Amino acid sequence: MATVELLFSALPEHVRTARLVAAAVARRAGVDEAVLDEVRLAVGEACSRAVSLHRSHEIAGPVKVVLTEDEKKFSIEVADDAPHPGVMAATAAAASGSAASVAPAGSPASSASVPATPEESEDDMGLAVISGLVDDVEVTASETGGLIRMSWPTTPSAVTP
Repeated sequence: MATVELLFSALPEHVRTARLVAAAVARRAGVDEAVLDEVRLAVGEACSRAVSLHRSHEIAGPVKVVLTEDEKKFSIEVADDAPHPGVMAATAAAASGSAASVAPAGSPASSASVPATPEESEDDMGLAVISGLVDDVEVTASETGGLIRMSWPTTPSAVTP
């Protein structure tokens, strides 16, 4: 299992570098050429989201991107160090069975709950874009940070030296 780790300052201009590195490593891992644009876009959205969260919470630490090549899949993890109280509240509500609190933005149930801040709306939009681009995506969050895991199938014979 080959792994590439990328740490970058939470500055918007570094997102492009993360996209380029992700596309290069995905190509090397054997991700289908037709999917590389989706990889680039998804990584761009995830990194932009992490940069935005770091900047809005005045976090000086870097954004972390981990690119992992397995036998049958290529995975990318984008981690931020920002607190996610809204996600924690939604997770707690889901655990207690209060579905209205975790309804998707724009649904009738969500309009009855506390209005979303502009940052939360932007965050929801970024996650929606990522979900539309990536079939295998997982988003986790806590008071100490968030993580977006994405993966794509690879073709082992396509691996080049």
